[in-house]
Amino acid sequence: MEEKFTYHVSAQSHRHDRSFVELEHGAPRTIHFSAPPEFGGEPGFWTPEHFLVAALASCFVATFKGVARNSKLEYQGIEVGVEGILEKDAQGLRFTKLIVRPVAIILEEQDRERTQRLLEKVERICLIARSLSSVIELEPKILVESAVTV
Repeated sequence: MEEKFTYHVSAQSHRHDRSFVELEHGAPRTIHFSAPPEFGGEPGFWTPEHFLVAALASCFVATFKGVARNSKLEYQGIEVGVEGILEKDAQGLRFTKLIVRPVAIILEEQDRERTQRLLEKVERICLIARSLSSVIELEPKILVESAVTV
């Protein structure tokens, strides 16, 4: 049996839309789940492993929204991809690393440095991130884009 598996999830929120989380390969809105195919489950369903990765992605989005609001940062959106790496160690399988890849879409170039600091703060204060024993790596990207009016 292979000893390393990877799970991908992304979450996002934009100015005038609701926040959502989705699997890399798509899944229906109703949450049907299974064990992962590599552990005898059915392909194409959410798994407990995806739920954990999605919890981190959605917590990062929600925390960013709160921090941005409190810091009065105007932004267009936040998209967060998370890659969870499950590996076998002496105690068995566990998530050894979670790579958080937020893309903050800001409205003004002058907010780039402040946005970087806010993303780093979000990593430190996100409840889910602070509750996990896995290594968490932050790989942020900041884009500047004109405001989209609705």
